[in-house]
Amino acid sequence: MNIMDLATGLDTAWVLLGAALVFFMQAGFAMVETGFTRAKNAGNIIMKNLMDFSLGTPIFWILGFGIMFGANVFGGWLSVPSFFQGANALPGDYNFATLIFQTVFCATAATIVSGAMAERTKFSAYIVYSMVISAVIYPVSGHWVWGGGWLSELGFHDFAGSTAVHMVGGVAALVGAKILGPRIGKYKKDGTSVAIPGHSLTLGALGVFILWFCWFGFNGCSTVAMSDTESSSLAASVFVTTNLAAACATVATMVVTWVRYKKPDVSMTLNGALAGLVAITAGCDSVTPLGAAVIGTVAGILVVFAVEFIDKKLKIDDPVGAVAVHGCCGAAGTIMTGLFAAKGGLFYGGGFSFLGIQTLGVITVIAWVAVTMTIVFLIIKHTMGLRASAEEEIEGLDIHEHGLASSYADFMLNVPTILTGRSETVGQETPESAVPIIRVPDNTEKKVDKDGHTITKITVVCKESKFEALKHALNEIGVTGMTLTHVLGCGMQKGSSEYYRGVPVEATLLPKIKVDIVVCRVPVSDVIKAAVKILYTGHIGDGKIFVYDVRDVVKVRTGESGYDAMTDDGENC
Repeated sequence: MNIMDLATGLDTAWVLLGAALVFFMQAGFAMVETGFTRAKNAGNIIMKNLMDFSLGTPIFWILGFGIMFGANVFGGWLSVPSFFQGANALPGDYNFATLIFQTVFCATAATIVSGAMAERTKFSAYIVYSMVISAVIYPVSGHWVWGGGWLSELGFHDFAGSTAVHMVGGVAALVGAKILGPRIGKYKKDGTSVAIPGHSLTLGALGVFILWFCWFGFNGCSTVAMSDTESSSLAASVFVTTNLAAACATVATMVVTWVRYKKPDVSMTLNGALAGLVAITAGCDSVTPLGAAVIGTVAGILVVFAVEFIDKKLKIDDPVGAVAVHGCCGAAGTIMTGLFAAKGGLFYGGGFSFLGIQTLGVITVIAWVAVTMTIVFLIIKHTMGLRASAEEEIEGLDIHEHGLASSYADFMLNVPTILTGRSETVGQETPESAVPIIRVPDNTEKKVDKDGHTITKITVVCKESKFEALKHALNEIGVTGMTLTHVLGCGMQKGSSEYYRGVPVEATLLPKIKVDIVVCRVPVSDVIKAAVKILYTGHIGDGKIFVYDVRDVVKVRTGESGYDAMTDDGENC
């Protein structure tokens, strides 16, 4: 093997590494979109991300790639497409590395749309418009930018796809979400936005970290070479600018949300990281680290106000912030390349020409995607239908679209735990003759023992962290039996402020425990005093105590009732 063959092999390996990393971004998008939406639609989100790539791959191979890299016609506005790229080619007869690298980029553009239209889009409709994006919408504008079309001839610079990939997806998402309409319950009658928190910020954060990691392949491997000093140095520079922009954007978003919402918003800050990554993608090869830091900071600030504007002013429901992150920050990053490019940027003495070309490119791509996707979505809406029914949306797309009762079938939130009593053998049916005769009184009078004590049920709802201390305190006053249930409670109090993505949260279900106690001779006042002494902190969330009269108690094993049913088996007395 000569040195040239070795260099070619290294370059090919670098491109293939990038293709693998960009492919793994599908997992990142799936986790972000799933985490930022509700659990009842988790399976539907995963299915759509899976089909983005699975359908997009053959569609782009058959038609999209040929449109994107075909010979120019009409001044580079269109191309002469070819079909079935390398269909009969053997290794060495076709540039398969470029084909797979461009395929995964196409899939990224298509998958961006799903997040903004999540939780209310028919799966069949989604499949159709995703295929159209991969076949025509993305390839045509991609030809302008990367395929030798009119924008590239003007000198438009979009190194790895702030406009060609991300803004295309963001604009398509904006059009789709607008035509589709908001989720049920998203806006009140007066137009006020209602927060609908996602079911797992943990999944959302995992998705962001996956995307951040894979972005080194998205941007870094877009150098498509690693075989000489110049190309390896450029790749290293791209890694640095990409990372700096993302980090600075994340910090900027955290600070802005901390100031605006009085607390640093987790989901918005995760969006901030993606905003910085999207914005730097256009100019990651041409800006200095200082320029990257500024671009990232601007994107991190912009994304907060873009999310608020889209949600509150435009009344467009975007559950994951895809329009703000990919659309707004993709456009801003491309334009800022005209300002901060070390060679040709306005702030580096390049004049307004390059900045004008960048702006022109952004405007024309927005126009192309907005017009074509409006046509596509309206055709789908008036033929096969775009939106799921109200019943399907309320009950969840998982069950109606995929027959999936739950994406978390074995995960139970409300599992009761009995803390007292004997363990029993499960599985053997008790003979009917052995079951005691139960005589339940027909009257509604409360049971009273010989000393005049009545039976009372006390329910304590409190934080789980307080249980051990509460149990000990109750044991001290003679209460040894209790039933513990894990529950979700409304932790939102009047006058308190809580925000999700800049929108006040009206009610938040927080994990609590419910402790049920039944007493007779232990004074109710003693139980309440012991519980309050343990639970009280003076802050919101200390809990509640409910007191009920009990009509009767029946012991299953013996059939005894009233006080006699409570004096054995470790029960309360």
